[in-house]
Order: sequence, then structure tokens, then C-alpha cells
Amino acid sequence: MMLKYISSADRHHAAPAAWLSSYFLFSFADYFDRDNMHFGPLRVFNDDSVAAQSGFPQHPHSEMEIVTLVLDGEITHQDTMGNKTTIKAGEVQRMTAGTGLAHSEFNRQDKPLHLYQLWFIPGQKGLAPSYEQKDLGFIGGDKNKLVPLVTGQKVLEDVVYMNSNSTVYWANLAEDKEIEFKTFPIRLTFIYVKEGVIFVNGTELGPNDQARMTGDDVVQIRAGKDAQFILIDLPASESNY
Repeated sequence: MMLKYISSADRHHAAPAAWLSSYFLFSFADYFDRDNMHFGPLRVFNDDSVAAQSGFPQHPHSEMEIVTLVLDGEITHQDTMGNKTTIKAGEVQRMTAGTGLAHSEFNRQDKPLHLYQLWFIPGQKGLAPSYEQKDLGFIGGDKNKLVPLVTGQKVLEDVVYMNSNSTVYWANLAEDKEIEFKTFPIRLTFIYVKEGVIFVNGTELGPNDQARMTGDDVVQIRAGKDAQFILIDLPASESNY
């Protein structure tokens, strides 16, 4: 069993425009680290803050499962599949880029937007582009449990589906409460803390800290302070992506 702790200070900070502040957890854009390309099929995890009345003009994607979690504010999305939508706080969006699409993302509001965007290496290439969006109310939702948001494991229901043998969970964990996540040594576990303090198998994580875990059977999580965090269950082997 191994837990790799990565502090918030070790994230790569990028501010390519005055309206964007982004923290890259993996190599992305101008940030390249050969030893930090991905964790299983999790290829990109960007923690983005977008200023009011700003955003990303149309740009292309292919052969990625792209998941967006809106934490505060809302984002206006438009794509070449004909989708024109608004994703609000507590909502989840998934795009299968597949053989290719383009989209734009703008904050049309008068307050900042905070979101996480995750890219997963797909379990199957050459898929037709597709789109899904659900209001799962995860920000202020169920307490003291792992709530599945996005998955490719079909045993889970009422979640957003993606083409990856992975599951994204959210937790709102009250101080001194505990969660036990059962896994397997052939799986990986990734944790990123939004706020508060948690102890993961005894290791303390604060806001914007990460834990990357391999070879585990059980992940024990206890909140030292009221906490919100994301947990991602991933396959360890590329043949199982």
C-alpha cells in the first residue's frame, strides 16, 4: 500500500489571461512534467476560477471523456453537436469528445465562476461525440457519505455516465465523522480536498491537497474539520481503462 501526498503548494499555477486562474494537478498546456502525466486514466484535473463576463472561446477536443463540476457560479456552454446549455453550481456535465467536437465555455454572470474540469482517457476510442448534464446538488447535498457523480461502472444509477472504468465521488463530511471506502489493489484512489481537513489512512490533507493511493483494500477517511472533497476510483491497468 502506498499513499503519495501532494500539497496545495505543489500544484502548477497558470494565469494565461487576466480573467483566468487555473491550478493544474497534471501536465497540461505550458506545464510539462514527465513524471506527472496522469494517474491511471485520469489525464487532466484543473481547478479553475473564471472572472465575470469572461471565458473560453470555441476550441476542439477529441478522444477524451471531459467532466465539468461547477462549484460556484454558472457556465454557459455551446458546442458543435448543437448543445446550448447553462451548468449551475451543483450540476455535472460530461462530454465524450470521441472522433471530435468543439465547444465554448463562458461565465456570463457578474460574479466569479469556480469549477473543476477532469479529463479521462476513454476506455474505447472512435466513439461518436455525445453530451450529458445532470443537477446532482452535490455541493450542499447528502452529508457523511460518498455520493457518486460520474461513472462508467453500470452498477451505479442516477449518475452521469462516461466511457471510463472509473467513478467520481463527492463528499460533504462533518467534523469527526468517518467514511470507509472499500477498494482493491488493482484499483487506484485519488482524493482532492476543496475545503476543511481530512485524515486519509492517517495522513492529514488540507484545502487543495491531494492523495494518490495505490495497492489499497480500504481507504479510511476522517474529517478533522467540516470538509468537502472529491474521491476518484480508477483502474490501475491500462487494459482496464
